[in-house]
Amino acid sequence: MARYLNNILLALAWAALTGSFTMSNFAFGLVLSVGVLYLATEQSNALGNITRLVRILSLSLLFVRELVLSGWRVARLVTSRDMKLVPGIFAYPLKVETDFEITLLANLITLTPGTLSVDVSDDRRTLYVHAIDCSDIDEARRDIEQGFERKIMEAFGR
Repeated sequence: MARYLNNILLALAWAALTGSFTMSNFAFGLVLSVGVLYLATEQSNALGNITRLVRILSLSLLFVRELVLSGWRVARLVTSRDMKLVPGIFAYPLKVETDFEITLLANLITLTPGTLSVDVSDDRRTLYVHAIDCSDIDEARRDIEQGFERKIMEAFGR
């Protein structure tokens, strides 16, 4: 019922904006309002927006958690007596595809202590990451894949 009322109100607004209160102009306003409301409701999927908001919040919480844990690991590494660091650069195969997702992943990695995004390949399929400790590259790749990248794809991608 509210949708019909919205159609009529938008049609009246159309007639007022055009300054013509003829039946044909009002009918055109109704057709126009049906199209506008259809597009507006398709774009503002309320349940989808709430789900996306929850997923973005989950990504933010993961970042804060990783920030604290990585900060602690780096502090332990640099304050240890023997400081057995194995710094290096490793290639990380990307699953995210859009420029936004790649940039977000690279920035989250860079903002996490002990890691730095260095470059993205020309084909945008590989991210090069410098890590303060590359003793287990497979674990580092797994952490990125199951952490930041998975959460980014849930929130913004597929």
